[in-house]
Amino acid sequence: MIQFLLENTNIEAFEPMPTPAEIKTALPLTERAATTVATARQTLTAILDGTDRRLFAVVGPCSIHDPEAGLDYARKLKALADEVAETIVLVMRVYFEKPRTSVGWKGFINDPFLDDSFRIDVGMKRARAFLLAVNELGLPAATEALDPIGPQYYGDLVSWTAIGARTVESQTHREMASGLSTPVGFKNSTDGSLEVAINAILSASHRHAFLGIDESGRTAIVRTKGNRYGHLVLRGGGGRPNYDSVSVSLAEQALTKARLPANIVIDCSHANSWKKPEYQPLVLKDIVHQIREGNGSIVGFMVESFLEAGNQPLRPREALKYGCSITDPCVDWATTETMIRSAHEVLQHVLPERKRNGSVS
Repeated sequence: MIQFLLENTNIEAFEPMPTPAEIKTALPLTERAATTVATARQTLTAILDGTDRRLFAVVGPCSIHDPEAGLDYARKLKALADEVAETIVLVMRVYFEKPRTSVGWKGFINDPFLDDSFRIDVGMKRARAFLLAVNELGLPAATEALDPIGPQYYGDLVSWTAIGARTVESQTHREMASGLSTPVGFKNSTDGSLEVAINAILSASHRHAFLGIDESGRTAIVRTKGNRYGHLVLRGGGGRPNYDSVSVSLAEQALTKARLPANIVIDCSHANSWKKPEYQPLVLKDIVHQIREGNGSIVGFMVESFLEAGNQPLRPREALKYGCSITDPCVDWATTETMIRSAHEVLQHVLPERKRNGSVS
């Protein structure tokens, strides 16, 4: 009888991975962290509903590669968050997964040692430990959902989720978003298209059923309720920014046509700043100006920021500059403080009287 090898012909190995339940048992949710997450989610949904007049801001490194530097940054951000809490709800950007156009470092969970050893088991434990530490400070965390299994391991420690420009058209990510327990921001696609993101918001608001895993690591049929807190994130694309008032107005019209709430977050980085960190303060100034002039749809903004300005190539860990990004370039901490404080100073006189365009129904 002729034998054929028909399965796993390009698989090198299957290695055991701890289940979500095992990692959560080793790193359990604390009361302090749970309070941080629950309070932040409630606040963010209130902002999207229009019952809380403040803005929210997702601020932090492009990606986490050094937990020590990340926690140094988190402590500074927590102090700033307390200072501007009257007007801006700060949420730390804690991104562990990086989508790649071709190849490259895919993030802390995938390769925590930065050496192509791909110890995903270690990365997942360390990612959860980092999120616990951030939430223990009383600072909520935001992340990008890339791997559909990941939320089972750390979703209880996330307050806001992004679906990125490269995955916004993916059915897998729309289905996943429909079951997430956080508000979800859908970025416009890399070519600048709003239609893809709006379709994603609509899709994620409905019920879905798909294959996933449960906390015990067993394959399961995941049945979702639908997520009513999807919203649009403008990040530029197709060779131009889209944070200006005309682009925002067009986005409002597109959301209204789709019978969606006019809730818009603006990413100060990526194509909106041509990936030049020095332009991010200019984008934020424009956002604040639009709100001061009567805009009622902008509910938040995003800033890529770290301890040191710019970025650096991936090298052996001991050769890396402390507190400097190894992915997209960031503004430094001093610039971050100036940006947020300046926005706060203007917005504290504007937001109390601000009229919102609409709310989640």
